[in-house]
Amino acid sequence: MKRHANLSKLFGFCALGLALLLASAVAQALPVTGLYSEQVAVANESDAERSRAFREALQAVILRVTGETQWLDHPAIIAAVENAQSYVEAIGYSSEIVAVPAEAAALPAQSSETTDTTVSIETPAAEVEPTAATPEPDDTQLAVSAPATPSTREQRYIDVDFSSALIDELLTAANIPIWDSNRPSVLVWMALQDEAGNRSLMTSDINDDIIELIQEFADRRGLPVLFPVLDFEDRRSLNEDLVWTLNEEAIRKASNRYGADSILTGRLHFTASGELVGLWQFLFQDEADVFDGFSTDLREYLHGPLARVTSQLASYFAIVPESATTEMVQLRIDGVGSLQEYSSLLSYVSGLGLVESVSPAQLDGDRLELRLGLVGDAQQLFELIALDRDLLPIEGGATDGSDVLHYRWTR
Repeated sequence: MKRHANLSKLFGFCALGLALLLASAVAQALPVTGLYSEQVAVANESDAERSRAFREALQAVILRVTGETQWLDHPAIIAAVENAQSYVEAIGYSSEIVAVPAEAAALPAQSSETTDTTVSIETPAAEVEPTAATPEPDDTQLAVSAPATPSTREQRYIDVDFSSALIDELLTAANIPIWDSNRPSVLVWMALQDEAGNRSLMTSDINDDIIELIQEFADRRGLPVLFPVLDFEDRRSLNEDLVWTLNEEAIRKASNRYGADSILTGRLHFTASGELVGLWQFLFQDEADVFDGFSTDLREYLHGPLARVTSQLASYFAIVPESATTEMVQLRIDGVGSLQEYSSLLSYVSGLGLVESVSPAQLDGDRLELRLGLVGDAQQLFELIALDRDLLPIEGGATDGSDVLHYRWTR
């Protein structure tokens, strides 16, 4: 009874306090952050370098927010990039010590401000007097001919934060779809085959170069990527031969434990001639898309299929807010048993990209009903919520014949 009294009292005040609550709410379950920020390497802190970095950073942000490279060629985006500073909200500089390859470290420094005194100037061959014996090299010559060793240098970066409101306004005005930060996860399986025909599953301890390249793409495009742990349970369900043959049934079964929204499976054969040949399979929405892979560069071989599936996911989930259908939806949620859960639920719902407005409709025990104003439709909201695990659908929950989305709050 005390719990019901507390909830009833809160419901009585929510009409007055809901606007303040939603204004300060921060969605806690969204998997992708930093969509509107970018770090760019710079040579110095000059105005010219800063302007160049702003343009490069804005292109990276547009790509991450839309999910598709095609929009970088849109006239509105090209114009915005030329005026990138207008969208900047905050900047900061940082630095780190990076390794310089041995080959680069061995090259003479080429700068108008400093001179490398260790480089000797050789006399033209026509001016060299012949001698009976080769003289011992001096210290300067030794410095030039000594084996190259790796060194380090300081690399400066500029951290650029863009205004999300201005970016969204730009994209909406240009009729370019915006991909919400609540994005579907992609579980990646890979089977590798060497020149001798030996096969193995991709693992982080052996194939860290492949995983780093995949993660590099994921970070740049805002794509939540998962990798299997390949423990006993994984290996009992799925071996390298099943992955190599892209066995859909076995792959889906082994992937169930990860709860991923989509599955990308690839096979990669390293040929004796240095070519990378293989096949990919993308499982999403109960459909399987199979396509070839070929390249002579590992980054290109991996980034190609990742770009393909990212574009497919973005085209499925991204919307143009002002051009989308506005619809009112009733959301019925069970399991709201405390004031903290009530607050967390409102924060979560208000943070969903399709939700434009939220108003409480009814409270009954631990069941709460909300009326949502959507920039989109109920089906899009259903699929967006399905990307998380905080709201679990209740089948057959609506008995009054009304079109109500019924869930249980699990956070």
